[in-house]
Amino acid sequence: MYEILSALLSDKKGGTVFTCFGIWHIAYIAIILGATAAALVLLRRAGPQARERAIRAAITLAFGLYIADFFLMPFAYGEIDLEKLPFHACTATCVLCFITRHSQRAERLRVPAALIGLISNLVYVIYPAGIEWHAVHPLSYRALETLLFHGVMVAYGALVLAFEVERLRWRDCRREIALIVALTLWALLGNTLYNADVGDYSHFFNWLFVVRDPFYLLPKDIAPFVMPPVVVILFTLADLGVYSVYFGIKSLGKERIRCQEKDSGPTLSDRQ
Repeated sequence: MYEILSALLSDKKGGTVFTCFGIWHIAYIAIILGATAAALVLLRRAGPQARERAIRAAITLAFGLYIADFFLMPFAYGEIDLEKLPFHACTATCVLCFITRHSQRAERLRVPAALIGLISNLVYVIYPAGIEWHAVHPLSYRALETLLFHGVMVAYGALVLAFEVERLRWRDCRREIALIVALTLWALLGNTLYNADVGDYSHFFNWLFVVRDPFYLLPKDIAPFVMPPVVVILFTLADLGVYSVYFGIKSLGKERIRCQEKDSGPTLSDRQ
């Protein structure tokens, strides 16, 4: 049985290879964004219960993919990849989003976790360097599972932002900033615990890029002091960008309503 599953799930080398911004990558992006847009359109006229079921199904699917991957890794990679522990922003927010969806005590973190999850997973969908580095076929398990997981997380964040945020205010961004700081400290803890070279155990992790920068441009001794604040600043700027888009769409919607009311003429109450 192991041989069958290993042959099915293991990386397929040779032939067509996944490359960032190649035709397969562009196709994946189009599918993810298209499916997200379709879900937003379909649920726009749905009732609150249907929306809740769809949003809950999205995060349950993402969390299920994440957990199932640990059981399938031995067939795909020959081992369980410790890199997939929840210390990166994408995996950490997946777990956090699942908890906030099912726990009333953590409900106040539901929107911040969804927003940070949307940002981090969208960045990875746009630049999935981890898949490119392994030089695998675009339809291999590694590519399909990774992009499906991140794509569902993007859809979940978009659905929460569209249907569960009644009103955003600029001061609300402090919630995401606090969460970003917490995730940075969490990643620092993970790197401190698991980075070691002892006996047969030799691993170097760079969760959330707080130990080294993604492109290893900074000196090794300087990067651990520079990258944590850089990560917080970059995520904060991205979060403010999401807020700007949100308010821009809201403003366009209000302007459209005013134009429709103007074109329809005075109402009965106005004439009275």
